[in-house]
Amino acid sequence: MTPEERTQHLARTAGADDPVGWFEQLYQAAEQGEAVVPWDHDGPNPLLVDWSERQPAPPHGRALVVGSGLGNDAELLAGLGFDTTAFDVSATAVSSAHARHPRSVVDYRVASLLEPPPEFAEGFDFVLERLTVQALPDQLRARAIAAVRSFVAPGGRLLVIQFARDDDAPVDGPPWPLTRAQLDSFGEPPLLAQTVEEHVREDDGRRIWRAMFTRD
Repeated sequence: MTPEERTQHLARTAGADDPVGWFEQLYQAAEQGEAVVPWDHDGPNPLLVDWSERQPAPPHGRALVVGSGLGNDAELLAGLGFDTTAFDVSATAVSSAHARHPRSVVDYRVASLLEPPPEFAEGFDFVLERLTVQALPDQLRARAIAAVRSFVAPGGRLLVIQFARDDDAPVDGPPWPLTRAQLDSFGEPPLLAQTVEEHVREDDGRRIWRAMFTRD
């Protein structure tokens, strides 16, 4: 079984039995060279990079990265000037992020989006949610989105990057790309949608949302 096949096998078996805990199995297998982490591309997400390059002034304040994986996005935000916290449900992912970025100033933590630390509530001026919610099945989706919204402090911003699908499109996950209605649910009060963009990736033609939400 190739590493790519091992990843698919874990996603469809362990992911079906334990839609949260299987991430630890994936990162353990990847650390041993037996699987690949499909969302790790040895650098920050291009849509996050593009957003960062469009900022009129250096950002500041506290930032939170949801489902931070191996830390590429968190390191970018820290480099921009944010006081950055990043969490992942996988302890192996967090230890691997420390190993990949040994001089990091990011506060990496092991935590679950579905049971986040109480101190995260309304604690961040900027929150990044990239591809984590779409990795969870429908029965967990509303709970996960509500948790993401809860992290945004008054006056703060939430940037969401997720793969897109039409309302009637068949989907066989994980991942389960988000419909427009699911994306819009990030903007329930007290958050409001500011921009919603649909991009097409050049490498594989997949559609992807990038949306910014703000809180008064």
